[in-house]
Amino acid sequence: MKHAFVGLATLLGGFLGFSHSAQAQNPYVGDALLYSRLGPSGTARTLGIGGASVALGADFSSLTVNPAGLGFYTKSEITFTPGLGFGNADAAPTSNAASLGSVGSINQTANSFHVASAGVVFSGRKPDNEDRAWRGGSFALGFTRQADFNQAFRYQNTTDDGHSFFQRLREPAGYNNATSQGYQQELQGIGQQGSSGDYYDIDGLAYGGELTDIQRLQRRRNGIAVDSVITQPRTGNITQNDQVVSKGSLSQFDLGYGGNFNNKFYIGGGIGIVSLNRTRTSTFSESSVDPKLGYGEDFNVQDYVRTTGTGVNARLGLIYRPVDVVRFGASIQTPTYIRLTDEYSTTLVSNYSSQTNNIFSTAPGTFSYSLTTPFRANGGVVVLLSKYGFLSGDVEYVGYAQARYRSNTDDVSNQLEDANQQISSGYRNTVNLRVGAEGRFDIFRVRLGYARYGNPYAYTSPDRSQNYFTGGVGVRTKSFFVDAAGVYLTYKDQYSPYALASVPAPVIAIDQHRFTASVTGGLIF
Repeated sequence: MKHAFVGLATLLGGFLGFSHSAQAQNPYVGDALLYSRLGPSGTARTLGIGGASVALGADFSSLTVNPAGLGFYTKSEITFTPGLGFGNADAAPTSNAASLGSVGSINQTANSFHVASAGVVFSGRKPDNEDRAWRGGSFALGFTRQADFNQAFRYQNTTDDGHSFFQRLREPAGYNNATSQGYQQELQGIGQQGSSGDYYDIDGLAYGGELTDIQRLQRRRNGIAVDSVITQPRTGNITQNDQVVSKGSLSQFDLGYGGNFNNKFYIGGGIGIVSLNRTRTSTFSESSVDPKLGYGEDFNVQDYVRTTGTGVNARLGLIYRPVDVVRFGASIQTPTYIRLTDEYSTTLVSNYSSQTNNIFSTAPGTFSYSLTTPFRANGGVVVLLSKYGFLSGDVEYVGYAQARYRSNTDDVSNQLEDANQQISSGYRNTVNLRVGAEGRFDIFRVRLGYARYGNPYAYTSPDRSQNYFTGGVGVRTKSFFVDAAGVYLTYKDQYSPYALASVPAPVIAIDQHRFTASVTGGLIF
C-alpha cells in the first residue's frame, strides 16, 4: 500500500477531525487540501496589497488572478521576482490520555530561497484617439509560484505503552479485535518479504526488527484458533521524539490574453501548466526504561516520500469600469487536473533486533494517480483615489470538498475512494477575503494588505483559518520599476503521528509562522 509508514510525514496537514480511527490517517486527505490551498502570489506589488488584485489590472499577477487585467496595459514590460522565506513552528502535545507530559513547546525553523514570479507582457494597445471601440490588448506568458510547501516542526511527548506506537502495531490496519476477519487477513501479510529480502510496510519492518511477533491465541473464530500481534514488553513512561520536514512548491507556467473594449469592458483568458514538487521526511522514535539496561531508544523510524506532478487548468475573467474611479472584476478558474507520482521508502532501526544488522528498510516504491483540485471563483472591486493611490478588495470562493482522486491502479483504488469520502465529509466550501491599499507619492509607492483564508474543515475547532499580513514599498518611473514586499503568515494546525482504534493517540498542536520577503524588478518598453 502507498506510504509504508502512514501517519508521519504524510500527515503534515493533520486530519484528526475526521475520526479517531486508522482511516483518519489516510495520507491523501491532507495532501488534497495542501495542493488546493493557494495563498497570495505573484509580484511584490500584488503581495504588498494582500493579493487583492482581481479588479486592479496592469500587473503581471493579472495573468493568474484575472487575465482581463492584461487589457489595462499600454506598454510592454518584463518582470522578475526572487524571494526569501523564513518559517518557524512551535509544536507541543495537547492534553489527552496519550500525553503524560512534555518538555513544552519546541521551535523548528524552515527557510528557503525561491523565484516568486517571472514573465513578460507584450502590449498591443491601440491609441485612444482611434475611432474604434476595440482598443486591443496584451499577451502575457510567465511563471508564478503559487504554493509554498517548506515547513518543519518537532516535538517531544511522554506516554505509556497502551497509547504508544506499539499499540498501533498491535492494531494492524486499525483492527483491534483479533477474532475479526479483517484482523486475521492483515496478519497474513505481516513478515512477508520481497525477492530482495525487503519488507513491504511498517508492520513488516517491526516484525523483522523483533518489535512484534505473531502468537497463537486460545480464542477461536468459527472454530479455528486465531493469531494475534504481540510486542516487546515495556513498563513505565515512554518518551516520543518526532521531527517532520517538508520542502517544495507548486508552480504554474501561464499563457494569457486580455483585451480592452472602449475602456469600459476588459475581458481575458488564460491557460496554466502546473508543476508540483514536494518531499516529506520524518524521523520518529520511542525510548523506554529497561530494568536491566536502563534508559535507551527502542526504535527509530525514518519515512521519506517525494511527490511530483504536472497538471493543467484554465481561467476566464472580466473587469467593468462604469466610471473612471471604480472598477469591478470577476474571474473563474476551472478545477486543476494533476497527474502525480509518489516515490517512497521507510527505514527502521531496531534496538530489539538480535541480528547483527539492526537496520531494516522497505524496497523503494512508486505509485501514480491523479488529483482534481476545486473550482475557484473571484470577485473584486477597486476604488481609485485620484493620483494618490487606490483601495482594493477581493472575495474568493473555493470548494475544498470537491477535490477528487482517481487512479487506474487497483492496489490503491480503495485508499483513494476512502480519501474521496473523507474529503466530501471532512472539508467544506469556504470564502477567502483580501483587502489592500496603495499610496502614491510622486514616483514612490507604499502598500498595505490583509488576507484571511477561511477554515476549510467541516468542524470548527480548532480554527484552521490562515491570516496574511502584508506590506510593501516601490519606485516607478516611465522606463522601470522596483517593488519590495513582506508577507507574514500565521495559522494553527494539529497533527497525529499515528491513529489508534481503541484509545486516543497523541495530538500535537502546531503554531505555524512564515515571513516571506520578495523584490520585483521590471523594465517597461
